[in-house]
Amino acid sequence: MLEISNLACSRGDHLLFSDLNFSLSAGELLQVQGANGSGKTSLLRTLCGFMMPVAGEIRWRGQNIRELGDAFYAEMIYLGHLNAIKDELNALENLRISAGLAGCKVNDKQVIAALRRMGLRGRETLPVKVLSQGQRRRVALARLLLSNAPLWILDEPLTALDVGAVGLMQELIGEHLVNNGMVIYTTHQPLEVVGVATRWLALS
Repeated sequence: MLEISNLACSRGDHLLFSDLNFSLSAGELLQVQGANGSGKTSLLRTLCGFMMPVAGEIRWRGQNIRELGDAFYAEMIYLGHLNAIKDELNALENLRISAGLAGCKVNDKQVIAALRRMGLRGRETLPVKVLSQGQRRRVALARLLLSNAPLWILDEPLTALDVGAVGLMQELIGEHLVNNGMVIYTTHQPLEVVGVATRWLALS
């Protein structure tokens, strides 16, 4: 479903990588590896269409993502290093807004259920600014539960999470893959999904 052909990316005048080729199908999990500065985040942002590659092509369902435009963005969700949540709003309000921007129709019952699944029971209406870093990350990750996108692109999703939350993320990724989803991610922490063989892509 996702095909990358002869992809090259640069940061300024520095070429990060070139001639990159791989594909990802339903039910597959791909971890992007590499040292700091090797281009992991740049690759993920390029796959999302947020950055233009120097060369190469990214195809979704056989069509260039540039030609698909919004049709591609509707089938992809990206979570980056930053949580992209507003401190002055509460968790419920943040998820309502993010779901609306993504074109997902959700009600408060669904949002509350997602927050509680992420271990935030009793904190749904607290201003995000009073939550811990780990709890803020859980709010951001709850967006995955409200999305129908088959393609998850996750940049360091385990940042600031405790052992329990890491286990929960592994569970959520496993459920997504069983339902024919696909996941591309980077992480500096071990991530093991039961019953799923992880593929690796190394940037150097």
